[in-house]
Amino acid sequence: MSRIDESRAFVAVSIAVMTVSDTRTLDNDTSGAALAERVVASGHHLADRVILRDDADLIERQLRAWIGNPAIDVVITTGGTGVTGRDVTPEAFDRVVEKRIEGFGELFRMLSYQKIGTSTIQSRAIGGVAGGTYLFALPGSTGAVKDGWDDILVFQLDARHRPCNLVELMPRLREHLVTS
Repeated sequence: MSRIDESRAFVAVSIAVMTVSDTRTLDNDTSGAALAERVVASGHHLADRVILRDDADLIERQLRAWIGNPAIDVVITTGGTGVTGRDVTPEAFDRVVEKRIEGFGELFRMLSYQKIGTSTIQSRAIGGVAGGTYLFALPGSTGAVKDGWDDILVFQLDARHRPCNLVELMPRLREHLVTS
């Protein structure tokens, strides 16, 4: 059950959006545009937005750059999560993720099942953490982006969400990186 505690302050986070596609441009990237619009409409800061072709090395390089940027709290990708030969976003994530957020992909597919049935098994949507940055990979369809944001991320990236949320954990994400 999602509940917003209005007595708590909203905390805007800085989110970078990556579209993974061999064919999309800023003019026809409906998924990336829908995601960017939702980020801003929710009160968060859109830190960056890029479109990269389906190339695991390029995706990894951009993920590492954003993970290394202390001004970026969250990275959300759209595209490249299917099962075809060109779909390599999860493989690029595997190269950088330190801890997986297993429940993200599980919940995404559960919610997706209610809309597209068993076709949801073709999605390899995943979440994780690297260098204190949250990483989420969504499928490339505009509907999937809307489902991932509207049904999961908008709540988990809101410090007012109860009983718990990912924002309140942000100060502790780098604990393992601190040496005494």
